[in-house]
Amino acid sequence: MDREALAQLRIRAVSQIRNGESPEHVAIVLGVNRVSVYRWLSRFTEDGYKGLKRKKAPGKEPLLNHSQMKSLYYMVIDSTPEQMKLPFALWTLAGIQKCIQDRFDVNLSKATMGRVMARLGLSFQKPLQRAYEQDGSLVKTWLKTDYPKIQRLAKRENAEVFFQDESGIRSEATVGKTWGKIGKTPIVKRTGRRYGLNLVSAISPRGELRFMVTKGTFGAKEFVDFLKRLIATSDRKVFVIADGHPAHKSKLVKIFLEENDGDIRLFFLPPYSPELNPDELVWSALKGNIGRSLIKNQSDLEEKVMGFMRSLQKMPARVIAFFRERHVRYVLGV
Repeated sequence: MDREALAQLRIRAVSQIRNGESPEHVAIVLGVNRVSVYRWLSRFTEDGYKGLKRKKAPGKEPLLNHSQMKSLYYMVIDSTPEQMKLPFALWTLAGIQKCIQDRFDVNLSKATMGRVMARLGLSFQKPLQRAYEQDGSLVKTWLKTDYPKIQRLAKRENAEVFFQDESGIRSEATVGKTWGKIGKTPIVKRTGRRYGLNLVSAISPRGELRFMVTKGTFGAKEFVDFLKRLIATSDRKVFVIADGHPAHKSKLVKIFLEENDGDIRLFFLPPYSPELNPDELVWSALKGNIGRSLIKNQSDLEEKVMGFMRSLQKMPARVIAFFRERHVRYVLGV
């Protein structure tokens, strides 16, 4: 085979791997030694496609040799960070970077790590999102009429507007992205250890965050306790915007609101419209943080959750940034 044909064979092999084929399969199909395929991947990592068309400069060693590239590929595909004794539930660049340093004594930059993963045909993937039923006309009315009316009323009564929501955090729930084979969604094996924690929170466009851990199932009593805390920690009247959870509309809550009419008022979002609630982004941030951690026990879960939420309370700029997300910009009038 002449030099040009061999170069085209190398390019074809690497291209197939980048399109989702495994190095082993490509070696079989093209009738070449799999060691050669990993050597080509190593050259591609160093110099891209041009590295496959010419001989590398004498004396220049690849960052990872073909044996290390092969080991790295199967480490990500066939093992979990927990098996590698890493404190992550999902593969991240930082986790893979540490593994490479520990196993191969090679220190790669984050930028180089991204190129290495692409050369191996691995991509950073995010899970599918659920779709929610909702009445489009009610959403339109909320955006055009209902919420602007609440804003004007809050200004007139010197009230601070909070968006409220509750959520449960589970130790076995892994969220976010992990590295996997291109074209094939990776499967995350979950531990049998299960720990849970329920929370309720509220955020304001000014960057205020209030939260409370609840024991057991969230109900009317817990909601009233949280509303009491909102009143106690605010020097202004409080407007709370929540979803249609049965606890929010209970008799106990109605009595509390009547008795504290001068301090607090409650409004409701359209049904099946969680994307209109900026407080949902608090849970996304929290679960993204917890979902990439390995939870040892109940107290460890509580410590990590409380630590994250307290840290977020001290970062009003980040809370305000939630309101700049495309689907909740209406709160800021954008």
